[in-house]
Amino acid sequence: MGPIGLPELILLIPLLVLVAAGTFVYLLIRRQRRKARALGYPSLGAYLRAVPRTDEEKMDATDLALKGLVICFLGLLFPPILLVGLFPLFFGARKVIYASMGLGLVDDADPPRA
Repeated sequence: MGPIGLPELILLIPLLVLVAAGTFVYLLIRRQRRKARALGYPSLGAYLRAVPRTDEEKMDATDLALKGLVICFLGLLFPPILLVGLFPLFFGARKVIYASMGLGLVDDADPPRA
């Protein structure tokens, strides 16, 4: 068996990029779930739907949007990855926009006091 040739490298490099991207997405989801539980949210979905109220949540939303943007740029090289990057980009950007509009400053769960 000889050294790896050009045809093998052409097949191996995209496979390695896909494995690296898949690992990155898995770690991103695992980190977000852990952070959602630490902040007191019942699930990752509830955390992603919630408007950020603290500076930590606002920074995390910005982080999520930028990670999604990076994955989308990587998707320009390998098109299937683009679809994966749209989810963190959407949820992160939505949370950043809600925070910049001032939404979530009043807690709707508290009943009005008479």
